[in-house]
Amino acid sequence: MLIVSLVVLFIFVILLILSKNKYSEYIEPLDKEEYKLKDLLSVGLFILDKTKYSYNTEYDRKVLDKISELKGPKYSVYYLQIYWANKITLMFIILILFLFVGVSQEEITTEYVFFGIFLLALVVFVSYKEIDKKVKERRLSIQIDFPDFLNQLVLLISAGMTVSRAWEKIVDQSEKDTVLYEELRIVLGDIRAGKSEINAFEDFAKRCRIPEITRFSSIIIQNLNKGSGDIIPLLLRQASECWEMRKHAARRIGEEASSKLLFPMMLMFVAVILIVATPAVLAIMGSM
Repeated sequence: MLIVSLVVLFIFVILLILSKNKYSEYIEPLDKEEYKLKDLLSVGLFILDKTKYSYNTEYDRKVLDKISELKGPKYSVYYLQIYWANKITLMFIILILFLFVGVSQEEITTEYVFFGIFLLALVVFVSYKEIDKKVKERRLSIQIDFPDFLNQLVLLISAGMTVSRAWEKIVDQSEKDTVLYEELRIVLGDIRAGKSEINAFEDFAKRCRIPEITRFSSIIIQNLNKGSGDIIPLLLRQASECWEMRKHAARRIGEEASSKLLFPMMLMFVAVILIVATPAVLAIMGSM
């Protein structure tokens, strides 16, 4: 077992040496806080390149769709590669740790082998669930901020501003750094760079993937195309509906927070029971 462990570790080190310089610039833009294994990701990228992985499975398409929402379609393929590299590198590290822990065992049992397989499978499952969780958090953040933005927009349009001018005023005066306001700044940047307002608002809806944003963008685009004077009543109606949506979102956050507290509270309850019951049990056992 020790020999196998050393061989696997040696292979990992060799792969790291061979790939370090080759992929150093490729992984440089990554945030170390988000990608804890950034310095080792070259191993995963090297394996992916040598095996000529195509990134064309049904699973890849699902992951790519979620990454496109999180990182934008422009860099989605890049982050899909990083996603796989991170997963492969983590599985390699877990395998090495598993083997070296196995060295200290007197005998490698079937249960221990299955435990190792379970850990490797868990990496695959958790990495996908983590992306899914980030997508849900992103959408929830947009739903929380959107009603405030919409109210401000309606007030400015009612005061005589155009949609694009009101949009610009809100974005320029806001100091918020949330998901929605990042997207609002992207729209403003696109328009200033020469993209048509219609295309900018269409792309905004595609990136956010929230029904409320899609409906909002449709109202704005219809107004730009037809010059409809009914935009304010339509936006007011949607603003009222969005406040209800925000209440539901806030309630959902509260429910999730409560469920997260449930497990620690159960552990504390069990601990209290043990503290209270242990002396009584010991006393009974001592009297027998």
